[in-house]
Amino acid sequence: MKTIKDMNLCLVLLTAVFVASCSSKKTDKSIEAIAVTTETASNKVFCTGIGYVGTVEEESAVAVSFTGMGTVNRVYVDEGDRVRKGSLLAEMDMTQARNALATAKATHKQATDALERMRQLHENKSLADMKWVEVQTRVEQAEAMLHAAEKALEDCRIYAPVDGVIGRKMLNAGETALPTQPVVTIMSINNLKVKVSVPEREIAQIRDTTASRITIEALGNRSIEGGKIEKGVKADALTHTYNIRINIPNAGGDILPGMVAKVDILGNGVQEGMFLPIRAVQQAADGKHFVWTVAGGKAHRCDITMGRTAGDRIEVLSGIAAGDRVITEGYQKVSEGTSVR
Repeated sequence: MKTIKDMNLCLVLLTAVFVASCSSKKTDKSIEAIAVTTETASNKVFCTGIGYVGTVEEESAVAVSFTGMGTVNRVYVDEGDRVRKGSLLAEMDMTQARNALATAKATHKQATDALERMRQLHENKSLADMKWVEVQTRVEQAEAMLHAAEKALEDCRIYAPVDGVIGRKMLNAGETALPTQPVVTIMSINNLKVKVSVPEREIAQIRDTTASRITIEALGNRSIEGGKIEKGVKADALTHTYNIRINIPNAGGDILPGMVAKVDILGNGVQEGMFLPIRAVQQAADGKHFVWTVAGGKAHRCDITMGRTAGDRIEVLSGIAAGDRVITEGYQKVSEGTSVR
């Protein structure tokens, strides 16, 4: 009889432990924090002007090439390298140029030696004037050939004509270089331009001093104030758009040609206020608008009053304060008091 009681007691204890374990697991699961994305509310300037998509271009580009034909020995730079004016970029085989220079030097020496011998004869009136002129002419021709040979040897190396970044590398060691065939291109990127195609019905609204804002997604949606605008005067025959180019600074050098940029032509459409992404604003069954905020690791609902819109953002007039962290992604999974991370 005692054994049965002991067995019943053990069963009761095991059941209690199992229930407690399940309850603990359920509790742990219920308090698991939900991952969300937030944005800190603050007063910022947004535009209500016209938006475009543009492409970043270099301020200028220089194609560097050899002036003669030959086999490329070595290219000292790669795409993306920064170079200074005067830096050695590439060289080609110099054997032929050195041989030509040696021949030119020998010819020049021979001509000058002949000139010195004939000079005495000419001074003694023993050499006809015509022969003296021929000797002088040979010396001048030899000097011209010598200078040309020296220049040809120098031209076996090419140097950077400007400061910049190597944009493209078209030839490598072992390939044949032709006159005027580009070996590399050097881009000037200290200042850049953003090229935008503007419809003809909107081009008249844009002046060279029109304010603009450039946003580059590849750099974390960094915004830059645009500078002077250069307007094209000829429309594309198919699209009836005009190209404009907006000057922007690039002191850090991290903005690169080819990057896609969002371009907002501001004009007089500048708005300042607390603007949040429209997707973060929800509407309750009673018609009230609200957002979810994060405080102390918990989600909290805040009813808001909305104002103006600016692109894909909307102004919040009341309900939240500057510095509040507003959930912009993942809000579908939260409720009041939900733990978030």
